[in-house]
Amino acid sequence: MPLDFLISLFFSGLQFLSAIVFSSPSQDPKRKRDNHRGVGRAAVGMAGQTARGEEFEKKAEKKLAGWGLFGSKYEEAADLYEKAANCFKLGKNWDRAGVVYTKLANCHLKLESKHEAASAYVDAANSYKKISAQEAAQCLNQAVNLFLDIGRLNMAARYFKELAEIYEQEQDLEKAMDYFERAADLFQSEEVTTSANQCKQKVAQFAAQLEQYPKAIEIFEAIARHSINNSLLKYSVKGILLNAGICEICKGDIVAITNALERYQELDPTFSGTREFKLLSDLASSMDEEDVIKFTEAVKEFDSMTRLDPWKTTLLLRAKSALKAKEQNDDDLT
Repeated sequence: MPLDFLISLFFSGLQFLSAIVFSSPSQDPKRKRDNHRGVGRAAVGMAGQTARGEEFEKKAEKKLAGWGLFGSKYEEAADLYEKAANCFKLGKNWDRAGVVYTKLANCHLKLESKHEAASAYVDAANSYKKISAQEAAQCLNQAVNLFLDIGRLNMAARYFKELAEIYEQEQDLEKAMDYFERAADLFQSEEVTTSANQCKQKVAQFAAQLEQYPKAIEIFEAIARHSINNSLLKYSVKGILLNAGICEICKGDIVAITNALERYQELDPTFSGTREFKLLSDLASSMDEEDVIKFTEAVKEFDSMTRLDPWKTTLLLRAKSALKAKEQNDDDLT
């Protein structure tokens, strides 16, 4: 085969490969047009859903304003409101969806269907969550009151917990604590122990963050006592006692800390052999000696083995700052 032909074939192959490697699908004009059309269709689709929702809502309003048997007109309006709300959701028009779900709830109340009304308020809250925590909370409160009226305590507890989580996200710890307490009480009455304990721990954590240490300690210790004889929960006891102990450290009362450690060993004889006990014991010793360096080293040693979560870190930094201030005051006096 002639050499010139082989060279020509080689360079032709290179040009072909370059065309494949360097050509980009995004440069294809047809594909660009298709992408723009896709975005346009999505926008038109959402607008179309909103328009459909408005039509269903108008029909529902007309149905309510017209004559008809008392029950039937509310049933028909409820069906139309539900269709309207679904359309608004598909159109991502969350405010309109929330408003219409509230109207749907009112129709169910007229029909004396409290469970359906409560469910509609929950749907309204889920829509409002996208845009307004306050509106979502108001709707969940309405739902909870209805679930309580009909004796659905488990459902009421679930939505009390959701309310608490909304206020937690809003950094309103007082309200979050209040709703977690209500949820815990209802879960406890329904014997849903795990959920009750989760809510109680939240209450204790927020109480500690708000410097309500005695309340936090009381709750943590109560959870530990109830968990120690439960085969599924007993392994969490050392962590709960650590939380209670850190709250004692924040109080800064050495005698109270020492007494607490004795109580914890009586409650759980294995606790004295844990890293959690060693940390609390070392912290108590450093506070008694007013030794900030020893306090810091004890925290570092524990954290190197078991990572401290933000809640524990915040409280320990608080306790360290108080110890440092006390050490400084004593130095000034001398």
